[in-house]
Amino acid sequence: MGTYLITGATGGIGTAVAELLRERGHDLVLTARSPQRLGELAGRLRGGAHAPTQVINPEAVASSRRDASVTTIPLDLTEPLRIEASIAAAGLPPRLDGVVHAAGMVHLAPVADLEADEWIEHLSVNLVSAAELTRLLLPALRAAEGHIVFVNSTAGLRANPEWSAYAASKFGLRALADSLRAEEPSLRVTTVYPGRTATEMQRKVRAQEGHPYAEDDFAAPATVARVLVSTLELPRDAVVSDVTVRPN
Repeated sequence: MGTYLITGATGGIGTAVAELLRERGHDLVLTARSPQRLGELAGRLRGGAHAPTQVINPEAVASSRRDASVTTIPLDLTEPLRIEASIAAAGLPPRLDGVVHAAGMVHLAPVADLEADEWIEHLSVNLVSAAELTRLLLPALRAAEGHIVFVNSTAGLRANPEWSAYAASKFGLRALADSLRAEEPSLRVTTVYPGRTATEMQRKVRAQEGHPYAEDDFAAPATVARVLVSTLELPRDAVVSDVTVRPN
């Protein structure tokens, strides 16, 4: 079984990915801003419906019966300069089979109304923290020839009115993934571009747009997570470098 670190683990897609990986018997390192929410999520994942029941490698069924560990690390991604100290204090394992960057934030506004602190927050959370955390985890990822997944957005492919700061951060995240893929040939790097997904972030976006939120109008987080985990399950002779998931 492997060990996977997930950022934004208490958000919609992050939680759904954690649930799928937990069911497959993997060890998890969950990060998010709120220690309380992390603790609640870890408690749910340690038992009940999310106990390990299946594995990526069918030949490892016996080893999957052990109780996979779930570790939590509170991280405030608005302050990238503090990530190194938090990771050092956590004492992460020397090998990581994968990192899923699922954390993100968005605030819609026209360029004329966006002040510097809003730009800084978008770039810190959505881009700089992902780059810094990746840098810090590269030794553990190299040791396992691991897999890095960046949860981007269709806004990382096209910028629309009032989405400039968010889109800029996601365009940058795409560049980070492309450069990393070329620089680290022993690692697999995947960018997932979800369209509108039924998460709390989407609820806030709809409120900012002045529209009602209806969960059925959007893709389910579990659907996006299933696509993401399928890229992790791909045999090592290939990699899904980019995949877009849009609501039907």
